Amino acid sequence: MEIENVDVFNAAVVQITPTFLDNEETIKKVERQLTYLHSQECRLVLFPESIFPGYPRGFTFGATVGRRTEAGRDLWLRYYETSLLATGPEAKLLSQMAGDFNMHLIIGVTEKDKISSTLYCSTFHFAPDGQLKHVHRKVKPTGTERVIWGEGDGSCIQSVDTELGRVGGLICWENYMPEARMKLYRSGLDIYLAPTADARDTWLASMQHIACESRSYVLSSNQYFRKSDYSLDLQELLDHDQSEILCRGGSCIVSPLGKVLAGPIYDREDSLITKIDRRDILKSRMDFDVIGHYRPQSLSR
Repeated sequence: MEIENVDVFNAAVVQITPTFLDNEETIKKVERQLTYLHSQECRLVLFPESIFPGYPRGFTFGATVGRRTEAGRDLWLRYYETSLLATGPEAKLLSQMAGDFNMHLIIGVTEKDKISSTLYCSTFHFAPDGQLKHVHRKVKPTGTERVIWGEGDGSCIQSVDTELGRVGGLICWENYMPEARMKLYRSGLDIYLAPTADARDTWLASMQHIACESRSYVLSSNQYFRKSDYSLDLQELLDHDQSEILCRGGSCIVSPLGKVLAGPIYDREDSLITKIDRRDILKSRMDFDVIGHYRPQSLSR
């Protein structure tokens, strides 16, 4: 059955504190959020980077140049064992929720490859029919993230055609990569998704720039996470220099002309809802279309 296009709808970003390495508890938190956002008639919901099994902020995994520790390998094994398969039980539950709540659910996970033992920082996009519509793997983990995650090959940098418009995105500091953004833009884009772990004040400026550049709605979601949200045994493995607030958040929603519509949220769990009007995307492109009339012909050769 053909699904009719929707020009005006509600979309949301969720700032959440996952239960690190406990996917069952995090699933419950996701379901509570989706129950509420469904009551608010949200058609698209974005969750932060790697909430399953959690973003491993503050851990070294015992890795220094030329040396790895056995304790670090043990922690990586725990992280690996609780990471998600695209066909695994957690993904099936998330798929069912997207179908039950009739929404597009985009959620950050650490993904296990079915064949190799490599982990990827990924987003899973579940459609309202419950299908896993798209998987995006971060192409360049940042800094010591490279100890944990492999590099995606970039083939997934593309938008997905939906009844809400073309939806796509990049993860965290991928958003600082002009070539990655341009590849995404060339696939057509109306709603730009930026799940992240960057809680600095400067992140908002980047989201506003990307909105102005892409002339898309930009949705960005981050975690709120404290040192005390780790179990005591995990706290003992943290770098000693860690403050209580490990990630302040900063989730936000920005219009196609760079206006902040909602947020940023700091220092708490919360969600933001805004009304998306696809006609505003078209109006914003009257004087700027990064892949169309505002791209000099000399650059097209």
